[in-house]
Formats: sequence, C-alpha cells, structure tokens
Amino acid sequence: MWMRPVLLPNGMLNTQPPRPCNLRADQMARVIPEPLWPFVLRVYKADGVAGVCLELQETDGVDVPILLFSAWLGACARWTSLDDIAKLDAQIAPWRTEVVQPLRKIRQRLKYGPAPAPSDQTTPLREAIKSAELSAERLELAWLAEHADSFCQPSELGDAILQIDTAPIVAANLEAGLQHFRKIPLDHASRQQLALIAAAV
Repeated sequence: MWMRPVLLPNGMLNTQPPRPCNLRADQMARVIPEPLWPFVLRVYKADGVAGVCLELQETDGVDVPILLFSAWLGACARWTSLDDIAKLDAQIAPWRTEVVQPLRKIRQRLKYGPAPAPSDQTTPLREAIKSAELSAERLELAWLAEHADSFCQPSELGDAILQIDTAPIVAANLEAGLQHFRKIPLDHASRQQLALIAAAV
C-alpha cells in the first residue's frame, strides 16, 4: 500500500498507512473549508484550472467532479486511495455515461450543427442543455459527498488532525484521482497540471 508519513504536532512522524478519516461533527465544522459545491465552483474558476480539467477530461477520460471531489476531501483532511475512488466511480459511472456525457455531447454538437444549428434560434436550446449538464454534475457531486463516509475510517489522530497541513493530502488525493482514470504512471507534466489545481485549493 502507498504510504506517506504525516508530521504530527508533537514533531513525531505517523508512518501508518494513511487512511480516510471520519471526524466528529465539531472537528468537521472546524476543518471543512467550505461546502463541496461552492468549493468546486471556486477552484474551477481559478486561473488555468478549467483548461486543465477540460484537457484531462478530453485526453484521459477524467471525471472532473470526481477529481475535484478528491481535492475537497483532501482540504477536509481526508485521505483517499485508488481503491476508494474506484469504488465510488463504479457506482457513479452509469450516471456519467448515461446522463452527463450524452448532455455534453449534444451541447458540443449544437455548437457546430446540424442545421438549423448553430443559430440565434438554437442558442437558447444549447444554453438550456448546458444548464442541464451542470445540474447533472452537481447532482453527481452531491451523491459523492453523501456516500464518502461509506469508505472513511475513524481517524487515530484525534484533535491532532486539526493542525495537519492539508496541502500534501490534497496533492495525494488528486494524484489518486487522475491515476484511476489514466491507468498508467503519472509523468512530470501531469503532476504540474495537478499542482495547478492544488494551488487553487
């Protein structure tokens, strides 16, 4: 299993396999930077992030909601693994392939045709489909957030987790998210793309 040592507030290293953590309500209220949907919108709108996400979506088949959801978990001090992401993806994949992707395909097609598209008459239709696609992705994110706890294990760090720098967790979660879809080792260029997303968190 992949392992990353975590520096605890007492200066000791926790070398146990990193695990997703299930915080108490009072801990979670202090750790979560913001709700998932506002978090996703803010990160996606940061300089360069949308371009990177769309490139990963087109070239590697990355599910952007899953990728940004992984970053959000990291910001909440929760580790994810390839197995975690694979389990979630296996359950949400039908929604992506049967709902999100068909809406995206129609939206993209209407940008160039067929007649009478593109035209002023078909632009409202394309915008409505774009809105539906966004709503479908938001529903996916809501489902991911609802089911995240199903694979989270109780943290052994207690209140110490509130003092952990979440940046390495965000980076590791993003790598796991991209690795799941890419299936091959990540190269330097890929890590640079993920670093740009992580910087926006």
